Parts: sequence; structure tokens; C-alpha cells
Amino acid sequence: MKKVIVLSLVIMLISCKDSADNSAFAKADKQEISKQFNDWLETQFQVDLSRDPEMQTGMGIKTDYDKWTDISAERDLEDKQLAEKRLVYLADSVKVSALEGQDLLSYKLYKTIQEQEIADYDYRLYTYPVNQMHGMQAEIPAFLINMHQVESESDALAYISRLKGIQPLFAELNKGLELREINGIMLPKFVYELVLKDCKNLLLGAPFEKSAFQSTLSADFSDKVSKLKIAQNRKKALVEAANEALVDNVKPAYESLIATLQDQQQRATGNDGAWKFPKGEEFYEYALKRTTTTNLSAGAIHDFGLVEVDRIHKEMEGIMKKVKFEGTLQDFFSFMRTDSQFYYEDSEAGKAKYLREATAKIEAMKVKLPELFNTMPKADIVVKAVESFREASAGKAFYQQPAADGSRPGTYYANLFDMKAMPIYQMDALAYHEGIPGHHMQIAIAQELEGIPEFRKHLFYTAYVEGWGLYSELIPKEIGFYQDPYSDFGRLAMELWRACRLVVDTGIHSKKWSREQAIEYYTANTPNAESDAVKMVERHIVMPSQATAYKVGMNKILALRNKSKEALGKNFDIKEFHDVILTSGAMPLSLLEEEVAAYIEEKE
Repeated sequence: MKKVIVLSLVIMLISCKDSADNSAFAKADKQEISKQFNDWLETQFQVDLSRDPEMQTGMGIKTDYDKWTDISAERDLEDKQLAEKRLVYLADSVKVSALEGQDLLSYKLYKTIQEQEIADYDYRLYTYPVNQMHGMQAEIPAFLINMHQVESESDALAYISRLKGIQPLFAELNKGLELREINGIMLPKFVYELVLKDCKNLLLGAPFEKSAFQSTLSADFSDKVSKLKIAQNRKKALVEAANEALVDNVKPAYESLIATLQDQQQRATGNDGAWKFPKGEEFYEYALKRTTTTNLSAGAIHDFGLVEVDRIHKEMEGIMKKVKFEGTLQDFFSFMRTDSQFYYEDSEAGKAKYLREATAKIEAMKVKLPELFNTMPKADIVVKAVESFREASAGKAFYQQPAADGSRPGTYYANLFDMKAMPIYQMDALAYHEGIPGHHMQIAIAQELEGIPEFRKHLFYTAYVEGWGLYSELIPKEIGFYQDPYSDFGRLAMELWRACRLVVDTGIHSKKWSREQAIEYYTANTPNAESDAVKMVERHIVMPSQATAYKVGMNKILALRNKSKEALGKNFDIKEFHDVILTSGAMPLSLLEEEVAAYIEEKE
């Protein structure tokens, strides 16, 4: 009997040893699979980075500091073929069952990106590469001004090379515009005038003409070179070389683009919606899915917008009672739109005051961040006015991310071209959205993340990014901000604006609303200036689906937060929830939902 017991114990010990060995082998195997996968992801990221000089500059890398990113039709095909090869590798060479945690999330994200790259190819011409929002005619000079730093003579020479490179770059741009027309895709008629104005503005001043003032790019280059610690004669030679490139290369590049645009302008129509494109309805539904990262249809988004507009109107009526305003909601809108107490004067002093106050709002929020967040961005943020050469056509406000190496802070751009479009009562919400805790926190934190593949630090999903921005307008209220009822009205006005976007974007592109009908919806249902409404409708037209992301994304984040609160009760921690949202980088809302579900399961 004793022998049997001893034998059994020996067998058990051997079995335990084998199990431990197998477990150790499995763990080592998983570690090796993880390493191979992440090494491959890093290699692919470096491949992408080597093909994108502008992204390199954005990251503070100067390897191809003298080049522009290829925009040719051949490059589009190369991108598709590269995505196809990567999908084959993911399917055949990666043991998905061995991936866990962040590795598994990386796999899902990278696979989704490649699938979208391939699907996007069918709609590669369904864009407007020149437009009043983010067209190349303005973005290229803005890139040189804001992104291309000149810290050495070689940096200055690279700037000059990029000036010369605008000519072949715009030659490809012209080809793209002509190819789009052949395929039935042209800018709406109203866009041409705005884009042509941007182009002509770039050619004003010296060295393009005899003038007492320098052109935009000449002034930028001269200012940057003047700060270099090199001999004065070298500075002069560099400025002369830049001016020569402006005259010999930049001017003919813009003149060629102007000629193409003026030619197409003669054949442009007033049809604004994506429905006018070949397979326009299919394209718009696809665009909505890409933008919102959901399966919501145009009809569902339109109806959701109508419900949200009605809800916010009711909340605004509550604020009317607080401030003892007599009249209808439309009367209150008119009062907020026209009363001088809600606007800084349209002067240099008024604009400077706006920038100071917006900066102060962000600084005040910084102090309160520990109440909401565990993770803080290292990068700083500054507030700037949109440059004069593009302020007439640019959007109301936008954010530019910091350099990944910390050499350039994040920037909140406020468009002060029309001070009536920048009411004081919306200043708080706008600063929180574009700055802190909005885009700056989300994007800077993503760039600074450790322990995840580099590609994930640079992803941009509009519903996630803009959903976070809009959510960030709300959360300051939950820690005591917006004490002034007019400021709280401004918060609601901003949310109402995004709710109206759901209605108007789908109205234009799916229901064939006219430009005038869309503008009327905004002016009737919001307190914003008519110029705001005009710019927003023009934005909808050239960026189908983009503006639907904000409210859809915010709604999803709030729904996930409510779900977490209900599941965890007293164990719910807002700081932990925000870590779940922010510390894995941008992702589709469907994957974000999976991440929150995993967080809840782990905490329960």
C-alpha cells in the first residue's frame, strides 16, 4: 500500500514538473511571438515613415526634410498593394491565438487599417484635394510656416528645396483634379472663388511683385534665417536663394493651379451633395461608416440629430429662465447673437484680449486636471490666431499636434477673422475642446505612450478624436466650471451646433438639401452668427460625413461611462475610466467598446 502511495506521489510530482515545463514553454513561446509581431509592426511603421516626409517633419525627424510626400495616382496603387501584402502576412504568419492584451489590440487595429486602405481605394477620387478647409493650396504654405523649423543652415537649404518641390507637387495636384473631373467629381461652384483667393494671396508681396511688404512665405523664411547664428552674408545668400525659388518655382506652381481651377470653374455646378457623384449614395454611406466607425445609416444619424436638437433646446430654455429672459428661444438666440456684451471688439486689441483670455481658460483647467485624470501630457500647449493668409476661408478653430520629440508644443488655433463668430460665451467650451482636456490631452498623451507600437501613437479616428473633444466640453461642468449661466449656455450652444451637424450633413449629402436650406436650418436652430452657418455648410459640402463624428463619438463615450458606472457602482473611478479611454491611443468606437468591457470585467 505504501509503495502505491509513493508511486502515486512520484507520478504526481513528475506530472506537475511536466505541466510547469509546458507552462514555461508556452509563456516563452508567447513572448517570442509577441516580439516577432511587434518587431514586424515597427518595421512596417518605418516603411510608412520613410515614404512620408511630411509625417517625418511632424515628428521632428529631418531625414527627408527637403521633400514632399508623394500624392500621385501611382502612389495610391502602391499603398493598396502594400496593404494587401500586409493582410497576407497577418493571416499567414501571425499566431493570433497567442496574442494577448495590447498585442491583440494592435493586431485588430493594424488589420482594420489595412482593410480600410484597400476599401478606400475604390473611393480614392471622392475627395477635394483643394478646398477652403484643408486644401493643399493653403496647407502646403501653412506646413512650411508652422512645421518646418529652421535651426541650421541645412534646415534653411531644405526649406528652399521644398519651395522648389512645390512645382512638381502641384503638377501632380493638377493631374489629380483633372482625373477627378474625368470621373465626374468636381468642386462645387462656390469653392473655386475661395480657393482661388487663397492661391492669389500667396503671390502677393515681394519677391512676386514690387512691394513694400514681403509675401507670406518670403517673410517666414527671412524671419527664420535671421535667427540663425551664421555670417550675415550667408543669411543674405539664403534669402536670395529662397526668393529665387519663390519666383522661379512657387509662382509658376500656383499660376498653373490657378489656371486649372479657373478652367474647371467654368464647368462647375451648384450641386453640393455627395449624391451627385457616380455611386454617390454608396460612397456617402461608406463615408459615414468610416467617419463614425459604426454601422449607423444616414437616416439613423439624421433622426438622432433631430432628437438631440430638441433635447438641447429644452435645456437652453431652462437657462433662459435662470437669467430671467422674456421671449421665445429664437428671441434669446437673437439676443445672444447681437448683444455687444457677448463679443470683443473687432480690432487688434480685441483679438489680443481673446487670445489672452483663451490662454487663461486653459491655464485654469490645468490646475483642476488631477481631479479627472491620472495620466497627464508632457507637451505644452499655446494659443495662436489663424494666420492672415488663410483666416478668411479657414474653420472657426482647430488644433495642431506637438512634435513627438517635444521641440514644438501643441497649438490651439482660434480664427479671429470675424469676431462676431467668436462669442465670449463660447470661449470656455471652445478652449476645453481644442486645448485641455480635449484634443491636446488626447493627442499628446497618445504620442507619449510607452509600451505600444509606434503606429498606434499616430492613429486618427475622427469619431474617437472629435468625440473626445466634445465630451471634454462637458466634463469641466462636472467639476464646477461654467458657473456663469451664459457660459453654460455657450457649452450647450456648442453641443447644439454638433447635433445640428448630424441633421445638416445627412440633409445635404443624402436628402439633397440645398446650400441655402442647410444655412437656414443652422440660423433657425442655433444662436451662432450667420457667417458661422455659412462656413459650416461649406465645410459639410467639401468634407462629407466628417462633421457627424463629434456627436456620435461623444454619445458613445458617455454611454460607455454610464455602463461602467452601473456595472461597478462605488468601485467606479472617473480617473481610471479616462485612462481606459486615453492610454491605448485612438481607435474605432467598436474596439473602444471592447476595451471598456474588458475594464469592467477586470474590476468586477
